[in-house]
Amino acid sequence: MTIHLPNSSFPPLDHALKDPNGLLAAGGDLSAERLLEAYSQGIFPWFNEGEPILWWSPDPRMVLFPNELKISPSMRKTLRKKTYQIQTDAHFTQVMEACAQPRKNQAGTWIHPQMIAAYTKLHEMGWAHCVETWVGDKLVGGLYGVSIGRIFFGESMFSLIPDASKTALVHLVQQLQLWQFDLIDCQVRTPHLASLGAREISRKQFREVLDISISTHSSLNHKWEFDRI
Repeated sequence: MTIHLPNSSFPPLDHALKDPNGLLAAGGDLSAERLLEAYSQGIFPWFNEGEPILWWSPDPRMVLFPNELKISPSMRKTLRKKTYQIQTDAHFTQVMEACAQPRKNQAGTWIHPQMIAAYTKLHEMGWAHCVETWVGDKLVGGLYGVSIGRIFFGESMFSLIPDASKTALVHLVQQLQLWQFDLIDCQVRTPHLASLGAREISRKQFREVLDISISTHSSLNHKWEFDRI
């Protein structure tokens, strides 16, 4: 499905602050329409519970081109063992709730109930998706994000045991290659993402890829099922 949006209610991206990097606007709501408008322009929300909604478009932008994924020898060994089972779009809210759990040396989380409700709505509409890693009947890892055109906007991932989230990511990237996706948005740089092959590009370049992807590809806004790769 192709999305049709009204004129932007967001400022031009070049109005975003340099410090903090990418802060573009504050306020508004987390309606499905607003979120789709934001993502279609390379903007995403990130804010703490109880604070105004903050909208971001950092420069540079961390992205992973599907054909640039780096799989370490140890990770390849894990994949060959086939210890994990992969599901898609089966337990979206559960994945978000797991991603919301505080990490080590982290006091709180930005994935609060308001965010979970908003993205669950997007999921019900077919725009947000999750990849789940299971061992038996236990959810041990996964990730979620939003897909528009042939861009996947990664939001968060979690892992309860080693390599569980990486396994989900590898399966996602392999499927997105088959679906001819242009890139995975990783938002901002982290050493973990860099180790997997993600790299920074300019906001201008990111927006150019995004605009082409949305204008030339219909969105896969339905429940995702991965091919057996």
